[in-house]
Amino acid sequence: MVQQTSKRLHILLVSDVSIANVIGGAERVLFEQSTRLAQRGHDVHILTRKLSEHTQNQEIVQGVSEWRYDVDKKSAISFINTSRRSARKLFEYLHLRFNFDVLNFHQPFSALGVVQSPNSRKIRKIYICHSLSFEEYLSRNPKPSGSTAKAIYLLNTYARKWMEKWILDKCDEIVVLSLFTQNKLWHAHGIDPQKVSIIPGGVDLERFRPFDDKMEIRQRLNIPQNKVVLLTVRNLVQRMGLENLIYSLKTVIEKAPDLYLVLGGSGPLRDDLFSLTQQLGLESHIRFTGFISEDELPDYYRMADFFVLPTLELEGFGLVTLEAMASGLPVMGTPVGGTQEILGKFDQHFLFKDSSSDSMAKLIFENYQKIRKNPQKWEEVSVRCRKFVEDNYSWEKNVDSLEKLFVKP
Repeated sequence: MVQQTSKRLHILLVSDVSIANVIGGAERVLFEQSTRLAQRGHDVHILTRKLSEHTQNQEIVQGVSEWRYDVDKKSAISFINTSRRSARKLFEYLHLRFNFDVLNFHQPFSALGVVQSPNSRKIRKIYICHSLSFEEYLSRNPKPSGSTAKAIYLLNTYARKWMEKWILDKCDEIVVLSLFTQNKLWHAHGIDPQKVSIIPGGVDLERFRPFDDKMEIRQRLNIPQNKVVLLTVRNLVQRMGLENLIYSLKTVIEKAPDLYLVLGGSGPLRDDLFSLTQQLGLESHIRFTGFISEDELPDYYRMADFFVLPTLELEGFGLVTLEAMASGLPVMGTPVGGTQEILGKFDQHFLFKDSSSDSMAKLIFENYQKIRKNPQKWEEVSVRCRKFVEDNYSWEKNVDSLEKLFVKP
């Protein structure tokens, strides 16, 4: 049941991503929170930078006004400077028009300009920390070899860390989705845990729900009907551990030749992962779907037998885990970040011992045997997954908690 505050708030969410095209976890959190706050009668706006796919500087998405500023991407310095100046200018224009009651930051670059504006000083400020900006930078950018390149690399890292810490210190409250991220804030920035609220992410329980006829969906998606199907949906980047998953499949296939992996997502490692699949002779056991659209995603969860999350690092929460479980799809995941908190709370037996391919192969084969030998038992696990998410996670619960922080004295 939706709880509503008696006061209509003027809310500005400040982000570096857009809700016009939901392509990842950060966009999903921003979309769900902003649109649900608007449904509750609040006046909700988003300030973000203009992305390459944007054709206009302002757009209304499900009752939320998204405002965009231009940036200069010629260099890291020009990017930071234009982000700071343009975000501040746009914020001051918007605040003059809408007189915001609360500022809700989601990423640091746009937030920097807003916090630097004197007009923001008396407004309540809440920061939702999805992950640490400098750690994301280190994960996505391998350390270069040349001395000049190394110096620039380190400068970028420390600039992100300093900027994030400075913004966090200016905020009244900080929100994280997991204890894992709360601990990271303490170790990286010395943020007092008393200043941090843990509000777990959610899932749309209507959109992600089980479906009785998996075979009908498999036929429609051109996926083999007589296989035990694993699914993973990830950005194809190093930290996702997809190489280890593919290596583990090579081991399991020797004992379970009817195992089949559907690997959804796009990213820079696509060609490398495809080449590895060919080298291991797994072309007939792995299907690369490319990016799976928001419209198609629920059906991919519904057609699979279980979901695999092979993450190596920086899994701040793992919304896909909830989406899969809400669809009645059991999840196996590495004991990394928020995954350990979710699956540990549900059933420790679905956690890999570690992130190695050997650990993945062992648990995947164990669960393969269970589904082949006792399908009825697997149906019971599916029902437990759905019930677990219904009892513990929803976007309505998430937004209830966030709304209370917004009006806190």
